[in-house]
Amino acid sequence: MNYTLHQLKIFLEITRTRSITKASAELHLSQPAVSMQLKNFQEQFDFPLTEVIGRKIYITDFGKEIAIAAENILKETETISAKNAAYKGELIGRLTVAVVSTGKYVMPHFLSGFMRDHPSVTLSLDVTNKAAVIENLEKNEIDFALVSVLPEHLKIESIQLMENKLFLVGGREQTLENRHHSRDILKEIPLIYREAGSGTRHVMESFMKQYNLPVLKKMELTSNEAVKQAVIAGLGYSIMPIIGIKNELKNGDLEIIPVGGFPIRSNWQIIWMKGKKFSPAAASYLEYLKKERLKIIKDKFDWYDQY
Repeated sequence: MNYTLHQLKIFLEITRTRSITKASAELHLSQPAVSMQLKNFQEQFDFPLTEVIGRKIYITDFGKEIAIAAENILKETETISAKNAAYKGELIGRLTVAVVSTGKYVMPHFLSGFMRDHPSVTLSLDVTNKAAVIENLEKNEIDFALVSVLPEHLKIESIQLMENKLFLVGGREQTLENRHHSRDILKEIPLIYREAGSGTRHVMESFMKQYNLPVLKKMELTSNEAVKQAVIAGLGYSIMPIIGIKNELKNGDLEIIPVGGFPIRSNWQIIWMKGKKFSPAAASYLEYLKKERLKIIKDKFDWYDQY
């Protein structure tokens, strides 16, 4: 056996993405380079690590076992490097965070100071929907997740960051009168939803169910930005987190519609699996959050309380 740490890293990324193309993009390497390293790595084993069916790559059972071993080896090398850096007073390693879609307006503010203080730490920030975030957490593929709806089936620990407020909003040309409406208005207007698995979708549906409101669903879109643009274009109304529509409210593209029971309130929370063994970088970031989160909220979100 004469495999390299570089080959282990490439193979692990291929098993994670199930794609040479995606692994190449994540590692900032060319596809031929990744394919060649996979070939060289495979030649050291008597059994296939992968198989190609059609145009898709699949990981064999043997390959999955090698991937687990590769992950453990890479973690140990990170620990060795971290110990060496610690003696020099440096913090190195990788911090992995998954964020629900609208959390992209929140999370960078809670990362920037830490990353500035520790330039040798590498950050992996994945922005996706709630279902994918929780799946990554459950598989222990990330250190932390940012969510506004807690998973009920997992044993987790958490830190509350800040309140999440959701309002009914319409576009510049929306036809509702600018007055206070009862919740029954939601029975009459076409609503634009996020896709199934989205935290915002979950909050909307829970609110509708709580007050026994029928759903008049106009359409379903797969990102907060797509919903925002559809509402601006006049295709319907939506219930959206205020955190993601600040600029559109300011320039008049969107308008909050006063409705009884709004805003719907939840909380942005950083969560991690109970009993998780943190890397030095992750442990340091957790301490940073505990110490700095209130100051970050005051400095970066001073506009929030006006809504």
